[in-house]
Amino acid sequence: MVPAPEAIRQALQERLLARLDHPDPLYRDLLQDYPRRGGKMLRGLLTVYSALAHGAPLEAGLEAATALELFQNWVLVHDDIEDGSEERRGRPALHRLHPMPLALNAGDAMHAEMWGLLAEGLARGLFPPEVLLEFHEVVRRTAYGQHLDLLWTLGGTFDLRPEDYFRMVAHKAAYYTAVAPLRLGALLAGKTPPAAYEEGGLRLGTAFQIVDDVLNLEGGEAYGKERAGDLYEGKRTLILLRFLEEAPPEERARALALLALPREAKPEAEVGWLLERLLASRALAWAKAEAKRLQAEGLALLEAAFQDLPGKEALDHLRGLLAALVERRA
Repeated sequence: MVPAPEAIRQALQERLLARLDHPDPLYRDLLQDYPRRGGKMLRGLLTVYSALAHGAPLEAGLEAATALELFQNWVLVHDDIEDGSEERRGRPALHRLHPMPLALNAGDAMHAEMWGLLAEGLARGLFPPEVLLEFHEVVRRTAYGQHLDLLWTLGGTFDLRPEDYFRMVAHKAAYYTAVAPLRLGALLAGKTPPAAYEEGGLRLGTAFQIVDDVLNLEGGEAYGKERAGDLYEGKRTLILLRFLEEAPPEERARALALLALPREAKPEAEVGWLLERLLASRALAWAKAEAKRLQAEGLALLEAAFQDLPGKEALDHLRGLLAALVERRA
């Protein structure tokens, strides 16, 4: 019997908190803060069900999934600091609750625990060495994507096209969100991941990020960060780039003047104006259509690679979760 998603979420939560336990209460609270806030743990669930679908043991899938959730949490701590974010999962970002150096150090500690967990899994025979190499690929790709994102923001760069966005997101979010869980499942079962896992996973992961950008503008329960935070942070989203391409010269100039300001200097009324313009623009509908297109292409590529997997019950869960990446219904 394959465990249900809620049982896996609970198991991952318990493993995360146990891994981040410490006798110093303040240090423990810093490390456990983001994991305690919950979240859907989609990446962890994808990893477990991918492992089971490929025929790997549940314990191996859970340990690899815990490591990937550790990655997610330490990256979020660092990302929030680098972006100057206000909220994460419905509460103030960690560096808003504690001095920034303490939050940064907590992220470093979670990063170390990720590698420690993986090394122990290798020593216990749970993982082949290729699993550690896959995590290295996850870290290096995500770091480069973050480099591009920060470089554009710090340099005031807006002469970008949708292709630039797709390249940045493929590295920063799409690989670790969808590609890595699929590849890890195959590697845990001693199999070579097919090329379709990267080709299809990148499409699904990019669609996931586009939907995240949409939710940042529209708000709602499916989004756990500050509404319009991307505008305050000057994020070069697909929606914004398309809007700037099509906007009348006076609106483009007004938007660029606002986006060039540091977060603390952006007038709330002007951010509200740009938010309204984006919500009313053709760019929003176009971005949603792009997400749907990428989702359909990604699922089709992956379905062709799933035909011979042995774990049919787990595969059904995996299919549902991959669709939920874009539909946000898991």
